[in-house]
Amino acid sequence: MGIHAIRMPDIGEGIAEAEISEWLVKPGDVLREDDPMVAVMTDKATVEIPSPVTGTVVWQAGQPGDVIAVGAELIRLEVDGPGNVAGDAAPPAPATAEASGPSRQAETAPPDPEPAEAKAEAATEQPAPKPAARPAATAAPLRPEGERPIASPAVRARAREAGVDLRLVRGSGPAGRIGHEDLDAFIASGGIPAPSGPQPDNSVEEIRVIGLRRKIAERMEAANSIPQITIVEEIDATAVEDLRGRMNAQAKGARLTLLPFIARAIVRAVHDQPLMNAHYDAAAGLIRRFGGVHIGIAAQTPSGLMVPVVRHAEALDLRSLAAEIGRLGTAAKEGTAKRDELAGSTITITSLGPLGAIASTPILNVPEVAIVGVNRLAVRPHWNGAAFEPRKMMNLSCSFDHRVIDGWDAAVFVARLKELLETPALIFVEG
Repeated sequence: MGIHAIRMPDIGEGIAEAEISEWLVKPGDVLREDDPMVAVMTDKATVEIPSPVTGTVVWQAGQPGDVIAVGAELIRLEVDGPGNVAGDAAPPAPATAEASGPSRQAETAPPDPEPAEAKAEAATEQPAPKPAARPAATAAPLRPEGERPIASPAVRARAREAGVDLRLVRGSGPAGRIGHEDLDAFIASGGIPAPSGPQPDNSVEEIRVIGLRRKIAERMEAANSIPQITIVEEIDATAVEDLRGRMNAQAKGARLTLLPFIARAIVRAVHDQPLMNAHYDAAAGLIRRFGGVHIGIAAQTPSGLMVPVVRHAEALDLRSLAAEIGRLGTAAKEGTAKRDELAGSTITITSLGPLGAIASTPILNVPEVAIVGVNRLAVRPHWNGAAFEPRKMMNLSCSFDHRVIDGWDAAVFVARLKELLETPALIFVEG
């Protein structure tokens, strides 16, 4: 018997080290050639590393979370034959980015090797250890008709010797890969094909939070520390929708959506309550109130939520607002928006369009102090004082930073938006 040391392989793409995500075996387990032994995480993906030899695990480098350099020892197996390291050599300390403590090294160090005579005697008295338990062969569906089964050369060789057609064997590995244990289970069952029909899916996908998604998470975490108040108000949008329809029928070019009307209403409401158009710097103890109204338009993109900014909305007419909202939305979705077009908003509109539900609780786009959420527009019965009549109704859900915006002021702002949208002629009145 000998000791075979397996080193962290070069995973490619310039990776110099990898983090241990999960050990798939433990000391004492028997590994066969091509069995996965550890899952490691790089900055791009999680990769399972298979064993190149058959043997029994006697030592492992580190624990999940440790970073192992490429070329450093990863695991040691006791194998038939001489092995590639001295059997009595002490295993190295894990080559991690941070030095492991003495307790961890003590945990991962193997026991003193037994004398060769004792091992030989034990081998004659005890049966060979059985392979470590793996997911049942029924955990993955059989491959589609005509698809070549996935298996290592060693598994294929065993199948040929046993006269087994691998197309009938269900694989429990990634992408239905057939391992030694799958072949053993098939042979033990008498060559009966695995059951057909739907099977449980026990797969788990790990997704690293990086890039834009990480930035969104950080912003949401910061916003979660702010005491917020949300006010939901019902809006009769029949008049503004009728006006929008007439304007679209009489003019050529891009069609108007409801968003520029809401943006224009926000400009008018902010004129009456300028504190809504501000940033709050808690560290400095300052409220920065802006003269220009820079409206952020929350937009869902393939990469995640982005907020392009319509600058100086107070200086744009309705159609100019519509054109700028459309241009910025397209740029954000296509990934062509410039950096300065994605920063500097002073108040934000968020809308899920027809998916907007009845109400929502928008989260502030910090350091702003107000956000206007637009919910789904639908025809609903409305009491006019004498009878119910069908009206185009929607709800506005507006959230505010309660540290600097009092509930009364928030309610006054929402009531002003309601007035402007239900009487859209007021949107165009200056002063």
